[in-house]
Amino acid sequence: MTSQTKAQKGQTRDDKDRVVIFDTTLRDGEQCPGATMTFDEKLEVAELLDEMGVDVIEAGFPIASQGDFESVQEISRRAENSVICGLARAQPQDIDRCAEAIKPAKRGRIHTFIGTSPLHRKYQMGIEEAEVLERVTASVSRARGYTDDVEWSAMDATRTEEDFLCRCVEAAIKAGATTVNIPDTVGYAYHDEFGALIRMLQERVPGADAIVFSTHCHNDLGLAVANSLSGVTAGARQVECAINGLGERAGNAALEEIVMAIHTRSDVMPFWTGVDTTHLTRASKLVSRVTAFPVQYNKAIVGRNAFAHESGIHQDGVLKHAGTFEIMTPESVGLKESSLVMGKHSGRHAFREKLKELAYELGDNAFEDAFVRFKALADAKKHVYDEDIEALVDQEIASAHDRIKVVALTVIAGTGGPQKATITLDVDGKQQMYEAVGDGPVDATFQAIRALVPHEARLALYQVSAVTEGTDAQAEVMVRLEADGKIATGRGSDTDTMVASARAYVSALNKLLARGGRRKPETMLAS
Repeated sequence: MTSQTKAQKGQTRDDKDRVVIFDTTLRDGEQCPGATMTFDEKLEVAELLDEMGVDVIEAGFPIASQGDFESVQEISRRAENSVICGLARAQPQDIDRCAEAIKPAKRGRIHTFIGTSPLHRKYQMGIEEAEVLERVTASVSRARGYTDDVEWSAMDATRTEEDFLCRCVEAAIKAGATTVNIPDTVGYAYHDEFGALIRMLQERVPGADAIVFSTHCHNDLGLAVANSLSGVTAGARQVECAINGLGERAGNAALEEIVMAIHTRSDVMPFWTGVDTTHLTRASKLVSRVTAFPVQYNKAIVGRNAFAHESGIHQDGVLKHAGTFEIMTPESVGLKESSLVMGKHSGRHAFREKLKELAYELGDNAFEDAFVRFKALADAKKHVYDEDIEALVDQEIASAHDRIKVVALTVIAGTGGPQKATITLDVDGKQQMYEAVGDGPVDATFQAIRALVPHEARLALYQVSAVTEGTDAQAEVMVRLEADGKIATGRGSDTDTMVASARAYVSALNKLLARGGRRKPETMLAS
């Protein structure tokens, strides 16, 4: 029986079974190479997380940069429902900066951490057990001086000696921590091991019954969600996760998977969350857009194929009764079936209603720009799918504040050669044109952009995919640029692959230029 069915039958939910959802998309998720978000993008994501019922939003790492500080501070001002959390190392200046950033929040939390495993003690910090314990006590005590909501994390907890981990957790509790996080920082644990670790700490550490245990599992072995749920079953009541599983290396536990696993299998996990599941698809698409990280087609819950059926047996079963091959409804995660009702004869009213259906809210100017592009697309394509409109609007939103924009592109290609590209860019309001020769049309296009906007960035990735089927499908291009240790990913879409390529390259270049001042040394990366 699902939790929804229980609610319909009038059964009450016990607070002790509530699982706190702690979203770290804006902090750990943003540490994913190439996934850095702009100030406005962070605010947009935070607003949706707050609206959908996420309990705690880890908004950033205030000491990392002025930009991080300002975004945490502004999110703190705007949040209506969520606790706003900032991350801090076990250092006084980190904690003070974090406290200042979350000060405007209705409810603020300081999350401080230190490495506890032998590897981290010896190689990362070069300190002994006694000093780790001293720093745990000092950092939590200092944070507690600013707020009564303090979280402490044992970085690399799953590779820490059990006895020493117990001593560290006890020190954090005595110093005033109200939440203790047990991260599987390198995604090493097996789910039985992780559940046993949570149980061991609850049984052995004095005062463990007075605090909330939290999980923070990475996905290096593909076990992040399984480990997190094992922790919940063992007694943890907070799960740290990220939209689309975004995060360091292979990522974090995916928020949408955690929430829907609890929602769907309450028969074996009698727990509940406060997240409105109908926002999950919208959140997935938003994070994918602002980070330019595509969601794999077969991604659980929010992937394009999550509710698609091609096998004749499956199609027959679903047509007779959806429950034959679907364990949850598309509507429960905010997904609406794609349709082919939009075309060149559709008017503004129909287009606006379609945007609402797809969870887009545009201002008047942005709507008019999107409508003009929609009409052009409808003239170029026989059928306009929902995915086409999403790609079109995402492109419009992503480039709205860009310094550099693609105005026009003409390409000469073929076996005769030479391949040429003539591009016109709008750079800070001034249009400039350049013609370049290259090893193929894509190379020529990128050479022309480089000539108009000189830079030393290296092209690390160039990837083309089709938004929908058919020879007239929009091409979606992803470009990743790297320069001076910074990574930026851009996406572009158009029925012309070369135009989409130019837009993707310019999108990545805009992000790279905007992030020139961001500082994120390795010593600042956490759990």
